[in-house]
Amino acid sequence: MDAITIAIDGYSSCGKSTLAKALAVKLGYSYIDTGAMYRATTLFLIRKGLHPSQEKFEQNVIEQLKDIHLSFKYNPSTKGSDTYLNSENVEVEIRQMSVSNMVSDVSIIKEVREKMVAIQKKLGKGKAVVMEGRDIGTNVFPDAELKIFMTADLEIRMQRRYDELHSKGMLVSMEEVKKNLESRDYQDTHRKENPLIKAEDAIVLDNSDLSRLEQLEYVLKLIKNL
Repeated sequence: MDAITIAIDGYSSCGKSTLAKALAVKLGYSYIDTGAMYRATTLFLIRKGLHPSQEKFEQNVIEQLKDIHLSFKYNPSTKGSDTYLNSENVEVEIRQMSVSNMVSDVSIIKEVREKMVAIQKKLGKGKAVVMEGRDIGTNVFPDAELKIFMTADLEIRMQRRYDELHSKGMLVSMEEVKKNLESRDYQDTHRKENPLIKAEDAIVLDNSDLSRLEQLEYVLKLIKNL
């Protein structure tokens, strides 16, 4: 079978990264976590002392974009790609709650999305890629051969996110996780620039009651039937 582009979109903490990584390993494809790109950009801005509550926040963000350089490098221990911000591995730091709480405010800025999408299109130009995010099937690769739209019950997503953070030593409450997910869901689906919506030809995958293996086998079957 010829190489294809697989676009995976969906809500926060619904397992997009887990599925995308597994698919990439199984197929021998490149894996791109576009959410990590927005997180790394947000981390850069936090380090610069910028915050959405400040005056001229958007203008200041736009001025900083020229100094943000992103790349990915394969990590054999995780079988995934680590995110590099200006040549620094920030894969762990970008998962912190401080970044999660601000990333949606950064990602709604038109100029930020334009820069990220340009990088994403370049990375996936040669196909044989699994790319996951919020607008991959609708904006980045609208002609992708396979589009998956992932979702799961909020309570399940909360528990997954809570467990993930605590496994990394980040102590947060379930209420903090719920507030963050609800806020991000609203911003993702209501932003003006390329909001999170299901592409018309995307296949919905609700993994509330599916194991990782069941999800992987389901999508592999979809690929086989293309």
